Amino acid sequence: MRPRLPQLAQRHTRLAIAGAILALLVVAAAWRWLAAKPAPAAKPAAIAVDVATVSRADVPVYLEGLGTVQAFYTVTITARVDGQIEKVAFEEGQEVKKGDLLVQIDPRPFQAALGIAIATRAKDLALLANAKRDMERYSELEPEDLASKQTVDTQRALIAQLTAQLKGDEAAIDNARTQLDYTAIRSPINGRTGIRQVDPGNNVHATDTTGMVVVTQLEPISIIFSLPEEDFGALSAALTRGAVSATALSRDDREQLDQGSVALIDNEIDQTTGTIRVKAILPNKQRRLWPGEFVNVRVQTQLQRQALTIPPSALERGPDGLFAYLVQPDSTIAVAQLTTGAQTGDRVVVEKGLQAGDRVVTSNHYRLQPGSRIRANGTQVAKAADGSGDEAAP
Repeated sequence: MRPRLPQLAQRHTRLAIAGAILALLVVAAAWRWLAAKPAPAAKPAAIAVDVATVSRADVPVYLEGLGTVQAFYTVTITARVDGQIEKVAFEEGQEVKKGDLLVQIDPRPFQAALGIAIATRAKDLALLANAKRDMERYSELEPEDLASKQTVDTQRALIAQLTAQLKGDEAAIDNARTQLDYTAIRSPINGRTGIRQVDPGNNVHATDTTGMVVVTQLEPISIIFSLPEEDFGALSAALTRGAVSATALSRDDREQLDQGSVALIDNEIDQTTGTIRVKAILPNKQRRLWPGEFVNVRVQTQLQRQALTIPPSALERGPDGLFAYLVQPDSTIAVAQLTTGAQTGDRVVVEKGLQAGDRVVTSNHYRLQPGSRIRANGTQVAKAADGSGDEAAP
């Protein structure tokens, strides 16, 4: 029996080794199975965005166009008689009143012509008086046949001729006096003088077309601007209701230069451009508008009272038109298709798709999609619908 002991020991050793190997295989299989099992999905972090509330406000409706500033009146001062300039009575850029002397032309030749006309009238007046006295004598002698009928008729015709000649003399005097008045060239309007084109000592003529100076009236001032012909109905209806305000803006729309009202719509539409020309008049008390300047003009045609509005930054355009990201009570995002109306400044009128009190996203749109969780800047995200209550990181 003693020889069988080593065999039993060897058998036990082999069994122990096999058990150890089997245990290792089980542990390896279990580890591999645990490693291959997917981890629970992490909840996505909320996206930080800016949020605006849909509110009601009075929204003015504007039409906008590009315009050119024009002086209310512009006068090119020219000579109406020939002569030498004796005096220039204005300074360039000077404010002048209606009737102020601008240029004095040498008046002496015209004073002489007026004197001759007055003397001619005096001579003809004396001749007429003498003819009338002769007529009285002939009239006394005619009944006694001491003066022939022909003599009387001739004298009567002479009196008529001298009477007509006196009327001509009066007209000549008026003309000479008018020519003399033309030597003093005065401003026909209130305005501002431009660059002087003549100097004292120069000869000017009534046929000159260049002018001696241009006077422009700057208060008030006018703007001629264009609008698409589609805007004619809205502007015409607004003018029917009453005065329509017009605001002049700088080319970048950042600065308001002056405010006035629309004066008229031109009487025809330009068929080549499909536009209408409109004239506005502005007081220009601060002289911020200058003739020839290009400005933007904003015309208010109506005022929509208590309209639903959102900021323009909330609008997005998709394949189905305009939409906004609507914030849900659980701080997720939904798409709201919108129908919008007028837009002015920092407000857009919403005609359909939102209600007062709704909240819409105004930033980070590119990171959003329906169902995204958000956190409004400056606040904490609301509890999720599953009740986890976790606060999301920004």
